[in-house]
Amino acid sequence: MHIRVLGSAAGGGFPQWNCNCPNCTGVRQGTIKASARTQSSITVSADGENWLLFNASPDIRAQLESFGPLQPNRKIRDTGISAVMLIDSQIDHSTGLLMLREGCPHTVYCTDMVFQDLSHGFPIFPMLEAWNGGLQRRGIPLYAEPFYLPEVPGLRLQVVHLSSKAPPYSPHRYDPHPGDNIGVLITDTNTGGKVFYAPGLGEIEEHLLPLIDQADCLMVDGTLWQDDELIELMGADKRGSDIGHLPQWGDGPNGEGGMIEFLSRYPDKKRVLIHINNTNPILVEDSPQRAQLDEAGIEVAYDGMDIRL
Repeated sequence: MHIRVLGSAAGGGFPQWNCNCPNCTGVRQGTIKASARTQSSITVSADGENWLLFNASPDIRAQLESFGPLQPNRKIRDTGISAVMLIDSQIDHSTGLLMLREGCPHTVYCTDMVFQDLSHGFPIFPMLEAWNGGLQRRGIPLYAEPFYLPEVPGLRLQVVHLSSKAPPYSPHRYDPHPGDNIGVLITDTNTGGKVFYAPGLGEIEEHLLPLIDQADCLMVDGTLWQDDELIELMGADKRGSDIGHLPQWGDGPNGEGGMIEFLSRYPDKKRVLIHINNTNPILVEDSPQRAQLDEAGIEVAYDGMDIRL
């Protein structure tokens, strides 16, 4: 299985266009050791020809240009994207579908709740109907047996609900439903390699553990370093946990309750943080927080990162 990180940042990318936080200012001015990042998306293939795109960020055009296997190479109109799967209905994970309109129809896998949001609150599905039939939606089974996608041979998927948040525009933002946000165990049926992908992981729940235990690689939520990060740096009124993200450093005196403590249970797995907010100090490669991740053997995703399982 070949996993390509197309974008590794949270919504707005890094640097964020209107932000003067220390990270964004520093990367613009070249005064910190950090690299710019586009908004979160990965693509996965078992055969190197048929690719499953997870999320379609507003940066999708640049991301496609950065990765040859997704570019046209077989006929006049062509792409290596065989299907799209949406983890949620966040704007930074779905707006890129509008940029793919010339290639419609596209097969898009999403839950009922995501389809509802993208049909009414942010109606991408109706908007694109005029482009050669638009988006052909396929449902995703929750809490079910593993399933296969005919468009992407060699991959087996199993989906679980995550306790996170629907987008701010959603009418059920504060009325969560199963399927607002999902995690996916992806298995290469040829090699047996497995990755658990959950960029919006807000809480570690018991029903996730059987899938996490199976995985060779955990690619999970890296949005914030600490729960009150947005309050301290940006004057926001919400903690990370309020918007559905588990921080790396928990509220305990030694960071207990955070993602680092959880990932430390799996020292033999490859562990990668993705969907990293522009305020997160782990973006600075020589920061103390990055050193803590290095010591724990936890990696930070970057645009263009390749993983093979």
